[in-house]
Amino acid sequence: MSSSEPISIRQLSANDLTLMESLLATFGEAFDEVDTYSSSRPSNAYLKRLLSSDYFIALAALKNGSVVGGIAAYELQKFEQERSEIYIYDLAVAAAHRREGIATTLIQELKKIAVARAAYVIFVQADIGDDPAIALYTKLGVREDVLHFDIAVAVSDDNA
Repeated sequence: MSSSEPISIRQLSANDLTLMESLLATFGEAFDEVDTYSSSRPSNAYLKRLLSSDYFIALAALKNGSVVGGIAAYELQKFEQERSEIYIYDLAVAAAHRREGIATTLIQELKKIAVARAAYVIFVQADIGDDPAIALYTKLGVREDVLHFDIAVAVSDDNA
């Protein structure tokens, strides 16, 4: 496929399970984490609930009906004020379709959704060394230097 083919952005709903499966595969390939995104895939019922929720946003970039990129984001309701913010959890474009403006187009579409939801900001993190992501986000936003911590959660036998 060439970059001259039109791209469309689709916000996925509970009726788009096949596209969501393709989006998961695209994330796995783009991040070189195929096992993470395919070995324990959520059930269709889980994905339907997630895609029907008011806090999860999935956008797929399509060329000729095939997923070539996408965003998975969450709307976070704030407690200190009546407002929300949008967190981009995953953003990826298939290797064969990079440098075509797809990631920027996806973020622009997410901005429209954020405005419609009265969110005041969209935020995303980038890993040190991920220069393409850092360049994209620098072009579109203001950088903040923060530290990220993963706090392990032990799963007891009662919760397994």
